[in-house]
Amino acid sequence: MLGLTVRWSLSAAGTGVDEELAAYVADTSHARFTGMAGLQFKTWRTAPGEWFEGCYVFASDEARTEFQTTFTAGAADSAVSQIVGSSPILIEPCDIVAIAEGWEGFTATPRA
Repeated sequence: MLGLTVRWSLSAAGTGVDEELAAYVADTSHARFTGMAGLQFKTWRTAPGEWFEGCYVFASDEARTEFQTTFTAGAADSAVSQIVGSSPILIEPCDIVAIAEGWEGFTATPRA
């Protein structure tokens, strides 16, 4: 499986950025990626006050390469970069070794 990780540092971000990022994901980003062609799934992860990250899994190398190229070209102007006040510190393709769905199932919603 073809992954891509994009991470921003929150070390220099202002107060309230964690809530602003959560609101952005719930109000805008989740809908943008739901049903996106070439994408199998995306998760948004954060360690509040430390970092914020998007983790993507793509259906093909072409889909991942196209997304990475386009995103990288505009990364400094992305919505998250604007919220955080800086560009991503990491844009890294990776291989996803496995995905397991637990007994409790998967919920595809912003904010639990």
